[in-house]
Formats: sequence, structure tokens, C-alpha cells
Amino acid sequence: MSTALLRVRAAYARIEAVDRPEIWIDLRPQEEVEAEARLIDERVSAGERLPLAGRLFAAKGNIDVAGLPTTAGCPSYAYVPGVDAPVVARLRAAGAIALGTTNLDQFATGLVGTRSPYGAVRGAHDPSRISGGSSSGSATAAALGIVDFALGTDTAGSGRVPAAFNGIVGLKPTRGLVPTQGVVPACASLDCVTVFARTLPEAEQALSFMASPPGRTLPPLPQRAPGPWRVAVPPVRQLGELDQGWAEAYEAAVRQLRAAGADIRTVDLTPFTEAAAMLYEGAFVAERYTAVGSFVDKALAAGDDTLDPTVAGIITRARDIPAHRLFADQDRLAELRARAEAELADADALLLPTTPGHPTLAEVAADPLGANARLGRFTNSTNLFDQAAVAVPAGEVNGLPFGVMLIGPAFTDERLSRIAALLHPEVRLAVVGAHLSDQPLNPQLRALGAQFDRTTATAPVYRLHALSTTPPKPGLVHVGAGAGGAAIEAEVWRLPAEGLGRLLTELPRPMALGRVELADGSHVPGFLCEPAALTDAEDITSYGGWRAYLASGR
Repeated sequence: MSTALLRVRAAYARIEAVDRPEIWIDLRPQEEVEAEARLIDERVSAGERLPLAGRLFAAKGNIDVAGLPTTAGCPSYAYVPGVDAPVVARLRAAGAIALGTTNLDQFATGLVGTRSPYGAVRGAHDPSRISGGSSSGSATAAALGIVDFALGTDTAGSGRVPAAFNGIVGLKPTRGLVPTQGVVPACASLDCVTVFARTLPEAEQALSFMASPPGRTLPPLPQRAPGPWRVAVPPVRQLGELDQGWAEAYEAAVRQLRAAGADIRTVDLTPFTEAAAMLYEGAFVAERYTAVGSFVDKALAAGDDTLDPTVAGIITRARDIPAHRLFADQDRLAELRARAEAELADADALLLPTTPGHPTLAEVAADPLGANARLGRFTNSTNLFDQAAVAVPAGEVNGLPFGVMLIGPAFTDERLSRIAALLHPEVRLAVVGAHLSDQPLNPQLRALGAQFDRTTATAPVYRLHALSTTPPKPGLVHVGAGAGGAAIEAEVWRLPAEGLGRLLTELPRPMALGRVELADGSHVPGFLCEPAALTDAEDITSYGGWRAYLASGR
């Protein structure tokens, strides 16, 4: 069966298994998506180069996907676009397949993921906690392994907060690097289209196709002197109140960067936090009224019960902000931005916790405005200062994901990702069957950021069996020296450590992860098979590997 088609069927099976209907606003019919997958596979078989062939993605419900309603989280606002937003079109042109549109805080107004008539999106790891917003559905779909990556937007932190809460990566590019046409605006001058993925390489690859095509004239990157990466870190006392264990987790991330060779230096966080408070407390929120205010006014007058009351209140209050206050706030912001740039003048990036904590659904319901304001403490200033950012996992606290983010000047996106990679060491994985480079499940490895290392063989202590599975795959069993074992063809792949963890959680029986001995005597993690599954399995050891067995026509 074709690769893209297999991935589509696996995705819909995963949707049913996780049972999270609140993730989606509109999910495309499986038959329709399967037809698109078959076409993708045919084009690849015909020799067409589609770098994202078969990769699955979801788009936040304020981004146009042709033929699906764009609701921005409000049913009465919906319209059906005839064409994809440019960012969606670019991904599809590279072979990616859109599954549907995802839930969000209505009109992308919020960092909690609960302000929606389609339901509150629950966290991927703890359903009693919020998923984070406004890009709640997209982040959760990626975290639960339904899609390879997902599109969000970020005005105040919506492409980063949900990443932190769900233990995934969130890339918030420099403003203007990714087109925002076909996106319902929140604050048009600040909005960014973002990408979520379970690993940094997967997010970077998706972003490379979303970004403006080569040839665009970009301003020169900020110059830096030679030497190790310089990362600015504020004193912990400036971070304010954090959830229990979060300060220690943040300090552990600082130590990890230092151990990886980064030069850590101290920064004053004051201009960043003062600017963050201005995003909602100042006049800049008036731009939200410009975006959808007239619609909200009319909907309220008509008694539209699909309007979220918190969102409607924020937008309607913005209508009455006087113009003179906006000019005063612009002057104040310019002053704070100059101070912030001076603080980071000799640093490549600023490292911060992505959020101060992770509230429960009940805590947000009890104090919707206060909880939301707290979550934006570290993220709100980024777009106001015209900066780029990347949010990445940095361990766990009390069994829940903890995330940090790196912030830098505009157009230092790639630099930030290189520094973020220091927080995610690589591991190696040996594969002998359906995950080999030309086999149906190999895209699963690539989706986790895996890169090919080398072709080799196991030590002569294994036997290989053909299992009755879909897709077909072999089972590798350790029999030990002198027990009729043989060397089996294998590939070694490099992937982020967290990617291996993700793979393990999704690994179906009878497969298991264990230590595989290679021909050179080294040991790496690899796929093994439970002996109980071999009862009716054909022993194919004599072929020397899975590819040779398939080539035999058996």
C-alpha cells in the first residue's frame, strides 16, 4: 500500500483513538483525504519531486483552507474560501496534506485555548489542564501525533504558549517572513503564522516551505563577534512568581546551555516585562477592534450566542480607546524597545521560560482575564519588539512538560534554532524493516527529525521473521552467539532524544525498543520483536535483510 495513503489511514485511526473532538472545527472526510493521498503517491511514483509528500498537517481555524469554512472560532463569522491561504498553498505544493481546521480562542484572542464555542481544548498530557491558546487545537493535534506539524498564529504568544504546555516545538518567525494573506487578523501589524511540530527539525522543514521564496531582499543580520553562542539570562528574581518547580527547571536549562558551550550572561528583563503589559493594557489592543470590531458589534446587537463573552468584552472595550493614547504608547514602546535592544546588544539570544505556569481549566474559568494575562508575561513583548522566537521543550515538572523559548532580533530565526538545538541532544536508532529509508514507515522517522547516518549490519546474533502486519514488517529477535544467528542489514538514523521518546509511545505491539548490537560491536537502541509474535511468522534470516526478502518476491 502507498506511503501517503498509509499515513492518512493511521492519522484517522489516531483521531478515533485519542477521542478529542474539541481539537477540530472542520475535519475533512477520510475518503476525500485518501483520494488526495493516492494522487500524491502517484505523482511521487512518476518521478515528481515533492519534499513533503505524505506529510500531514492541520491549520488553525483562522487560516484559509479552500473548501472548508474559515470561522476564526465563531460560527456566525464563517466564510468558505475558494483558494488556500498562501502558506497552505505552499505546503500543499510541496506534497503536504491538510486534514482540517482546528479550534482556537475566538478571533485568536487569548492564550488559554478555552474561549471557543467549539469547546475548551484540553492539554495533551493532562486533560484537566488547558492546552494553551489561541492556537490550541493545532498544538494538541501535533502533540498527540495526529499530524506531523500544524499551523498556528502568534500575536501575543499563541505560537509558543501551546507548544510549552503540550511538550512540542513552536517556531514564531520574524514578522513578514511568512505571508499572512488569507488569515483572519487579530492585530494585523503584529500577527505571524507559526508552526508546531514534535521536533525542531520537522518544524524547521515545514517553515522553510512556508517562508517567502528565495530572492526576497532581507535586511542584513545583526553582526556578531566570533566565539561561542552568547545567551542572555535574567536573574531568577526578575521572572516573578512561577509555578512550583519551574524556576529550578529554568535554571537546569541554563546549565544545559552552559554545558553545551554557550556563554551565559546576565540581562535586565524590565523593558521586556513592561512592554508585555502594554499589549493588552495599553492602546495596541485597539487594532483587534479594527480587525473584527464591527462584526462583533452587530453580532452582539443581534443576540449572537456564539460570541465568547470574554473575547467580545476585550474587543468592544478596545473601540473606545482614544487616539492620543495610542501615540503615547508608541512613544513609550519605542523607549522600551531601545532599552531592550541595548540589553541584548552583545547577546545572540534571550532565554526565558515560555510561561510562568500551567493552569487548570478550573483556574482559568475562575479568573479568565487574570490567568491569561499571567501567561503572556514573557511572550507578549516579542512581536511588539519585532523579534523572532522559538519555543522548545526543556524537561518536565511534576510529570508535565516544561518549555523555554529563545528570543532574538528579526531575521535571526535560523540562529535561534541552532542555539535551541543545544537543548536537545541526539540519539541513534537502528532499523531493519518498515522504517528503512525506502520503506512505508520511514516518513514517521523523518517527521521526528531523524536524519540518515549509515547503512550497516547487526552482529551475527539475530534472526529475522516476516510478520503478518499492516504495513508488512519484519521482527528482529536476539538469539545469542552460537544459536544460529546471522548478520542482518540495518540502517542507523540520528534523531533528537525527545523524538525517540515520541516514537516509543506510539510503537505498536509486538514491536519493542531494545539494545541492538551492530557489526562493529557498538550498541544502539533499535526495534526488536516480542517472541510470542513469531508463532506463525516465516523465518527469513537466510535473506540477510528485509529488502532482500522483498526483492525475492515472497
